[in-house]
Amino acid sequence: MTASPDSATEPASLWRHRDFRRYLTGQTASVAGSSITSMALPVLAVLELDATTGQVAWLAFLGQLPPALLALHAGALADRHSKRRQMITGDLVSAAALATVPLAAAFGVLTLTQLMVVAAVQGAAGVLHDAAAISLLPKLVEKSLIQRSNSRIGSLFAIAATGGSNAGAALTALLGPARALLGDVASYLLSAWCTARIQTRETSPARSEKRRLRTEIAEGLRYVHADDRLSVLTWVNATTSLALAVLNTLWALYLLRVLEMSATTFGIVLGVGALGAAVGALTAPALARRCGPGPMMLGALALTPLTQLPLLLGAPGLGWEITIGAALFLQLACAGAAGTTQRSIRQIITEYRMQARMQAVSTCLTSGARPLGALLAGGLGTLAGVRPALVVGTCLLVVPLVVLALSPLRALRHMPDPPPEPDDQSDAAGQPRPTPFTTVPAPGRHLLTRARRARWREVRRDATQ
Repeated sequence: MTASPDSATEPASLWRHRDFRRYLTGQTASVAGSSITSMALPVLAVLELDATTGQVAWLAFLGQLPPALLALHAGALADRHSKRRQMITGDLVSAAALATVPLAAAFGVLTLTQLMVVAAVQGAAGVLHDAAAISLLPKLVEKSLIQRSNSRIGSLFAIAATGGSNAGAALTALLGPARALLGDVASYLLSAWCTARIQTRETSPARSEKRRLRTEIAEGLRYVHADDRLSVLTWVNATTSLALAVLNTLWALYLLRVLEMSATTFGIVLGVGALGAAVGALTAPALARRCGPGPMMLGALALTPLTQLPLLLGAPGLGWEITIGAALFLQLACAGAAGTTQRSIRQIITEYRMQARMQAVSTCLTSGARPLGALLAGGLGTLAGVRPALVVGTCLLVVPLVVLALSPLRALRHMPDPPPEPDDQSDAAGQPRPTPFTTVPAPGRHLLTRARRARWREVRRDATQ
């Protein structure tokens, strides 16, 4: 693996790793900006454009549909071409699309239709950026530092989300929700600038010109399916995403209208919850060492549905606002600890040449679950009411707990070892070497079955000769 000069002199120091700092600065700025949008956009749609429950659901659906459709292609492109270039392109497209909202508002022509188009464009650009960004990290740091890196990233992202939510609340109060979005535009530009300054050299394996993108996509799908650990964690992510999509689609509407929370209080509650994510991410390595990664993730998933009870039982008033904020703190602490750990496991056990496609499979399923969850939330909210829809979303949070509990990962006591990384994956003719799936670390039952069949065929052939 190629690392920057800084990593060679200080392999155990993340903060002295110049390229990691640039990566972290850019991504943290983007998270802070996205939190501004998460705060300002619902206020803009609900309070200024009078969006209905169905329109709020459609806004969420259109923003989440492009990642579901494009994730696999974005992952294959990131493994084939420069990840940094793909990240920069995604940032610049997102900045340009979002900048049209305050511009239209200034001329008094902003509509919900424009918001939906912008959400769709941002979703497409975001999946291009994220597929490359997540898979670039194992190139920047050694795999022995992956868990520490994800812990630092998760905690700083949560702090950035807190600052972004508070900044979004302040900017919304001072400038209005439309002009508050300019903060997110600036964050995209800063992210692109920091990414452009990363100096670590990317080395992509030589590929045949005749190799189609869909062939590489299929290779990524088989790679994830062949390893039981990757499969289980991918389905845990997907089922969690479905449940959270139902909840998050109507969460802002429920707090702002039913519980009569002000925009400022709404931003503060989001900020308090983000602090919980920071605590969870920071403590994840220590909890994984003490309890084991499997039991720790299982416990976090078991607590998550319980944290929804204050939201379902709440009523307008300061006391319930404090209780809901505390429950959100605990919920996101669980999410931060479990998310940091599962992401580290997947990055550690995956070869670098497959990092983006492995992540793309998870993104495709999780992103595909979000628009379904948004539509389900919109239908339930329209037919039965917002609170019953939130009850359904809470019940769905039990599904990922069951998926993990039924897998051997529930008893994982230590972080897994990384697979061997070949120095050169091309032959003398410049063609890619065969990539048998027996190179997957600790293959699951599918690979073992194939290996046994292959050995049995060899024994039979030798016996007949």
